[in-house]
Amino acid sequence: MANFNMASTLSSTGSLERARVHFDRAVALFPAVQPSTLIAFIGWDYRFVGLADRAVCLWLLGYPDAALKDCEQALLGARESGNFASFAHTVPAATFVQLGCGRYDATIALADELEGLSRERDLTLFASSGKLIRGSVAARTGSALIAAESITAAEAVLLNAGTTVWTPETKTNLAIAHARLGRFDLARQSIRDALDHIERTKETMSEADVHRTAGEIALLSPDRDSTEANLCFQRALDIARAQQARSWELRAATSLARLWRDQGKRQEAHGLLAPVYGWFTEGFDTLDLKEAKTLLDELAR
Repeated sequence: MANFNMASTLSSTGSLERARVHFDRAVALFPAVQPSTLIAFIGWDYRFVGLADRAVCLWLLGYPDAALKDCEQALLGARESGNFASFAHTVPAATFVQLGCGRYDATIALADELEGLSRERDLTLFASSGKLIRGSVAARTGSALIAAESITAAEAVLLNAGTTVWTPETKTNLAIAHARLGRFDLARQSIRDALDHIERTKETMSEADVHRTAGEIALLSPDRDSTEANLCFQRALDIARAQQARSWELRAATSLARLWRDQGKRQEAHGLLAPVYGWFTEGFDTLDLKEAKTLLDELAR
């Protein structure tokens, strides 16, 4: 538990490689763990929650396949434990990875499972987590109105319960939904809310993608502010590289390369994206890597 707590804190604050060391130490101690002791002490089996948290760290570091493997093991173990709290606390991290890999159907299936089990137990808080996950998928698949309504409603329940975890990710998905609805003032406010939360809490894990999303919103706005977008994408790249967050770096590089392509700077765009994509050794069937490959092939012609 000490190693997992240290790892989760380091991961949430952007120290990913240091976090991975503690995650690995914790996992190495699994054979000596008595599950009943963990559940009696904190209410759930931390082995499965921690394994899902390691999956988040691995995905950020650029290892999607390893992250998905951890997710599968965490969810399987949590289900087989028969302890609902173990499953409910494993799902948010697991869905972060599934969403990051573009596995939207799998993400929705987890949201359905969590909501169903929560309603059976009359646990509104966990049911709202499922609704939040559903809204996050909707934001990224074009159902913007459903996304905005679902995220806003779920967020209100979670905040009323004093839960602020995953706030930067929640605000970013809400910003995407507002932008797609043409509500650019609300979209920008959601980005500001995410950055304010990061500044207060130092929960910087998704800071790079918040800035990248701000850049995409600048391009979607009626005045299409390419200068602002360029600055946001560059800022996202700087943060991702400082954190060694290869998955965020790939997204930021892809966004910036698209912008440069549209500005006629095809060679520069290819030169930016190719080495970032070339670093990866797995996950080539995930959404971000497929989109980057498609763009690179276009730029090479």
